[in-house]
Amino acid sequence: MTIEERAQKAMELKQLYGYNCCQAVTAALADYTDLSEDELVKLSAGFGAGMGNLESTCGSLIGAAMIAGLKSEGRGSMRLSRELSESFKSKCKATICKELKGVGTGKVLCPCELCVKNAVLAFGEVIGEK
Repeated sequence: MTIEERAQKAMELKQLYGYNCCQAVTAALADYTDLSEDELVKLSAGFGAGMGNLESTCGSLIGAAMIAGLKSEGRGSMRLSRELSESFKSKCKATICKELKGVGTGKVLCPCELCVKNAVLAFGEVIGEK
């Protein structure tokens, strides 16, 4: 499966199956890990909506960083997280959930469906996957 197909899957999981942003990303990238999709969905349940309160990092980005950490077995995770954050921000214009959603400004920078797509695409860029 290409990274574009994975990005599409993440969007479908978000739109059609009610996954939060973090769950959609981790589930779409599950085969990069030794964990099952079901285990990842449970593990990432609390990281939607900027860790449940819109105030924190977008759940999509958190999910991509989780999978990068699992894939790299923790080696270089800080670097991977930084690169993911930079790539995601270049696509979405922010990394904080409430900023992405336009809370307080009324200007949505990136809707959730595009956040999950862009997090998966950023993951692909960072690990060199097409």
